[in-house]
Amino acid sequence: MLLNKIKFALWGLLQDIWRIYFALLKVLIPATIIVKILDMLGATQWLATFLSPVMSVVGLSESLGLVWAVAILTNIYTAMVVFYGIAAHDVISVADVSVLGVMILMSHAIPVEGAVAKATGVPWWMTIAIRIGCALMLGAILNQVYSWGNWQQQPIALVWQPSAGGDTSLVAWLTDQLRILLSILMVLSGLVTLLKILRKIGIEALMHKALYPLLRGLTLGKEAANITVIGVTLGLSLGAGLLIDEVKQGHITKRDTFLVMSFLGLFHSVIEDTLLILLLGADIGAIVWARLLFAVVVIAIWGRLMPVDQRQVISQNK
Repeated sequence: MLLNKIKFALWGLLQDIWRIYFALLKVLIPATIIVKILDMLGATQWLATFLSPVMSVVGLSESLGLVWAVAILTNIYTAMVVFYGIAAHDVISVADVSVLGVMILMSHAIPVEGAVAKATGVPWWMTIAIRIGCALMLGAILNQVYSWGNWQQQPIALVWQPSAGGDTSLVAWLTDQLRILLSILMVLSGLVTLLKILRKIGIEALMHKALYPLLRGLTLGKEAANITVIGVTLGLSLGAGLLIDEVKQGHITKRDTFLVMSFLGLFHSVIEDTLLILLLGADIGAIVWARLLFAVVVIAIWGRLMPVDQRQVISQNK
């Protein structure tokens, strides 16, 4: 009897993991392929040229605009390689890399992460407008603060450099992507299992109570608690993977979906991504605390302005 219950529970767990992972794969694989094609066609250089006029708004050089463009189109790791090539010859201050770092953290990998957001019901224009618009806004604010106080103007000390002679072939790229997808499956399996255990022993309810002040400040319901914690700590893709499933099951409102994805777009993967930008010499006060405060204020204001008729639950067919 007990053995049958265990088998039934394990089978249900595997079904949940595959359902969430498969929904995420349907978004990640096409988006990743499109990004690779765009990069091969020179879209990064075009985007850098398009962004160059606005770099003066945040007090950065046009060359650093290329770094931001690479981050927007691809990912933080690739942007770090481009940044190193520029920093090895130019004098860049801690203030400069902090402003750039904040902008990268708030608007990197938009084709992939925007596709994930689209799968939850958040339109492309909203993802682009919020993430790039807010990146420019906070970057401009930080630039003014650093300039006004003449703070963090010392040159950065590079503590990281890319490994030489990396394989840039399509086979190597495909191998890397498969490795990433496998790691996502491993982490997602652990997360789903952990959440079921926490729910069973009652810890999940305690987490919701602990997060209640933040969720209330962001005008979010308790259903968004787990997704918010996972997205903030481990990343947008993992958080969105669970969110996609919640949306399909009809457990979260359209309004909360928009707010959660917008908040996570501005503040997610605080552990890994923050460490990467710190390796470039950025100020932790800017890339963590200023970014968190900005994200909370923006989403809290937006949540209070959002029309009441946006609170309906998304149907399972959407």
